[in-house]
Amino acid sequence: MAVNLATIESVTKVYGTRALLDGVSLGVSEGDRIGVVGRNGDGKTTLIRLLALLEEPDSGRITHSGGLQLAVLTQHDSLDPAATIRHEVIADRADHEWLGDARIRDIIQGLFGGLDLPGFADGLDTVIGPLSGGERRRIALAKLLLGEHDLVVLDEPTNHLDVEGIAWLAQHLQNRRSALVCVTHDRWFLDQVCTRMWDVQRGEVREYEGGYSDYVFARAERSRIEATEEQKRQNLARKELAWLRRGAPARTSKPRYRIEAANALIADVPDPRDKSELMKFANARLGRTVFELENVTVKAGPKLLLEQLTWNLGPGDRIGLLGVNGAGKTSLLRAMQAAYDSQGDVQPASGVIKVGKTVRLAYLSQEIAELDPTTRVLQAVEQIRGRVDLGKGREMSAGQLCEQFGFGKDKQWTPVGDLSGGERRRLQLLRLLMDEPNVLFLDEPTNDLDIETLNQLEDLLDGWPGSMIVISHDRFFIERTTDTVQALLGDKRMRMLPNGVDEYLQRRAAVAAAVGAAATAASGVSAAGSTAKSAGDLRAAKKELQRIERQIAKLDQQEAKLHAQLAEHAADFSKVAELDGQLRKVREEKEELEFSWLELAEGTE
Repeated sequence: MAVNLATIESVTKVYGTRALLDGVSLGVSEGDRIGVVGRNGDGKTTLIRLLALLEEPDSGRITHSGGLQLAVLTQHDSLDPAATIRHEVIADRADHEWLGDARIRDIIQGLFGGLDLPGFADGLDTVIGPLSGGERRRIALAKLLLGEHDLVVLDEPTNHLDVEGIAWLAQHLQNRRSALVCVTHDRWFLDQVCTRMWDVQRGEVREYEGGYSDYVFARAERSRIEATEEQKRQNLARKELAWLRRGAPARTSKPRYRIEAANALIADVPDPRDKSELMKFANARLGRTVFELENVTVKAGPKLLLEQLTWNLGPGDRIGLLGVNGAGKTSLLRAMQAAYDSQGDVQPASGVIKVGKTVRLAYLSQEIAELDPTTRVLQAVEQIRGRVDLGKGREMSAGQLCEQFGFGKDKQWTPVGDLSGGERRRLQLLRLLMDEPNVLFLDEPTNDLDIETLNQLEDLLDGWPGSMIVISHDRFFIERTTDTVQALLGDKRMRMLPNGVDEYLQRRAAVAAAVGAAATAASGVSAAGSTAKSAGDLRAAKKELQRIERQIAKLDQQEAKLHAQLAEHAADFSKVAELDGQLRKVREEKEELEFSWLELAEGTE
């Protein structure tokens, strides 16, 4: 029988005149993996702070088992700004001590991308004070995970982590023996990690068995049973369930709910998007040209991010853009925006960006636009437009769209200055959509949005007829709203990934393995921890370099031959299409080899 670790008994917590929690009773036992969901402001963070004894309830009581080892990641860290990362995370241990511990190495690599902490000027000896909030949060998370605990409580642990970091954290938490209570808006993460859900709403907490997919099914099933009219049954929960059951296979590989009941519930729900119909709308609104990039080079100061990029964003394209931090995702969108704003007069370091004449671009950046704090929410939206056409005959007033984004009639008259960060993010999205753009650039649109608002945003984007590029670390949002994935892997090029986020993670893992193999081949480590390179290992690495060079030379010859054949058969459309497919495969293989060569060459320097 599982040992009870913490108990919440008849707890009430009131702020002002609002009861966030009203007579709530819950328990956490050994082995529990609990995800906490609910709208922003409904009391998720308050609940876990009470559970961790960081706040006192107004009534009721919270008890912990004797000797409970508890660790809490809050939204505000308590790190010493004068200390170094080494001091806070590994307690000033010498390199040879912590490098010999596989667990420490795994956590450092998983959260920071390498044992040398790339991105931090002085590695482990970087002083914490000047660091950003996101960097400090990763440090606090690493410090917590290095400890041994009975219960771990995490408030938004995936914030400021990239796709790889989130995948690593999910795997790490699955393998830990600690019980877990976690507040997060990352639905993929909830599905991977959690076996129970707490849904906080209107002062109550409802419990559900299973991860996020199971929670969506149970919620939809409950609504179906309680509903007395068909109109009530047509809700976002059912539409999202349709996506979960028809979407990525990974999400349905180990369901705990009844498959037959789920299929019956969504039998009359249409696919989330009618791609062919949306493409017709997009072509009508945008014409043939949207953005065309020819031999474009993008720089950030002196740093070269993208080189000789030729790529088109066509009408109706829905692109998810993934990439390592610093690879140039945001810089690429900014270069395209600059060309649009200047009507083609402002161009990147080299190359040309052509913009279609009918393009109406809306760019949601990571920074929240400042508005007059005295302006009311509805006024801020109506400043853009009173009504909006969302495509396919869907038209909404500013007030209706406000309600769909969680701003009820009372909230619509709240001054902007009184809104939370998540609410301001929602308002920013609203104002963009009210301007009726036909091209959207969304840079981390899910930041600070709760799951319910994400569902509503996805529902709006399902029928939105235009072109779209989404940068996000939320893989559920990427898979839900886009049709193809492009990746920047840090080698100054862009690649299309037919298998989406999973392929991106596989490629990144392969690169990490190649770097590790190159480092091993180029440097032998003695028993005393020496890093001196042996002549034999260097010879092996150089031999591998020569082998790759020979392969690249053969591919160069194939590429030249295919170009000659293309010129020869220029009038034969079917033959040109066949040869073009062969040419793309050769180029992709060549790119992979060139990237491997660069990584290996760095290890032999």
